Amino acid sequence: MQTGYYSSAAGMVTQFNRLDTIANNLANVNTTGYKEDNLIVGDFMRIYKEARDELALDNNTKESAQFINRTMTRAPQIVDGYTNFSVGTMDKSNNTLDFALSREGLFFAVKTPQGVRLTRDGSFTTNDEGKLVTKQGYEVLPSDYFKTGNAISLNVGDSVIEVDKNGQIYTNVPGTAQMTQNSKLFVAQPIDLSKLVKEGDNLYKIENPQELAIQEQSGAVLQGFTEKSNVNAVSMMTQLIETNRLVGMYQKVMDTQMNDMNRDAIEKLAKKA
Repeated sequence: MQTGYYSSAAGMVTQFNRLDTIANNLANVNTTGYKEDNLIVGDFMRIYKEARDELALDNNTKESAQFINRTMTRAPQIVDGYTNFSVGTMDKSNNTLDFALSREGLFFAVKTPQGVRLTRDGSFTTNDEGKLVTKQGYEVLPSDYFKTGNAISLNVGDSVIEVDKNGQIYTNVPGTAQMTQNSKLFVAQPIDLSKLVKEGDNLYKIENPQELAIQEQSGAVLQGFTEKSNVNAVSMMTQLIETNRLVGMYQKVMDTQMNDMNRDAIEKLAKKA
């Protein structure tokens, strides 16, 4: 009885964790460049099949059967999580300082008080000093940042700003239509996306930013576009309904288990009396 109760309670906690993740995805469905998070719930049978040949117990034996029966009573739990980095829909904004990346696995590099961070949110603007910054005020970095330490600066007189598909910025000579080369956007490609850690403000932390591969010829920068969130609202709502139903099922099992334990206790006490 107690085993079933504890397993149901653990299963409910697992579904609560799923609810938190789903709710966060839905809350960011309109966040520019947001990437959907997902959780993996432990599946003993799948894990057992993968590791069966490595177990010390022979298959189809009494000992292995006992091992399976003992393990099957373990509660489901979150064993891993991952972020879906697929590219979202491109939304044309006609804003000169809006940028999107059309390839998966590429990021803009920005400077925060905590160090260099990555983002897919290319809705940029300029601050009072003329530096290109994010909506949170973080400096957008140029491709030569680790060599020069400079930021991307735009003059007030730059009435024309053009950026090519590789992130090279061109501005006009004040008072003329002649274009001159400015800084180049730092378009980075992490070696292992699974090591990126979400940090809030649509930023990703990487352990060693200087190991980032700079994509000089990315061909992925789109000026005047923003990338929508890749969260599928319909899929998330379906998962939300499914998870809520599972929570209700686990709750009913817990109620049944508790009622049975209370009845057994009352009956045993009555016999002793």
